[in-house]
Amino acid sequence: MSDVQNIMMDMITYYAGDPKRIQHFIKVYHFTKMIGEMENVDTKTQTIIEAAALVHDIGIKKSEEKYQSSAGKYQELEGPPLARGLLKKLGYPEPFVDRVCWLVGHHHTYNGIQEIDHRILVEADFLVNAYEDGMNEQAIRRCLSGKIFKTETGKQLQKIMYLKEIPA
Repeated sequence: MSDVQNIMMDMITYYAGDPKRIQHFIKVYHFTKMIGEMENVDTKTQTIIEAAALVHDIGIKKSEEKYQSSAGKYQELEGPPLARGLLKKLGYPEPFVDRVCWLVGHHHTYNGIQEIDHRILVEADFLVNAYEDGMNEQAIRRCLSGKIFKTETGKQLQKIMYLKEIPA
């Protein structure tokens, strides 16, 4: 089993009995993988964003228990320590764990995105959330012209999936 598959299996086990959450992080993982590969990120960055995609919502359970809310600010607060424990248990090096945890702690922070790993994770999560939350066309269009979508692949996916705009 590959390292990514080990993370995925641990996350499926973590969310045992909650197929909605499991399906969410698997969809985010696949969009992250696709965007990263199509944007030609380096191998190290690709591995980091794939791991971050799998654990990005690890803080939801604790947020719901502690705050009775799954709001992004609580996920960003509670998620990094849980992600750190999982990744360290699997033997990932400290710099890798630190970066993944930083991403988990900022995946709902849309201001000041400067690094491609953060950008790709936010875009992939947004692609999935737009569908799962039933976002309307007006909101989709605002995301395309605003601060969420900046990669060419992310913009193209958003246009094709939600606006039926097929590239020439």
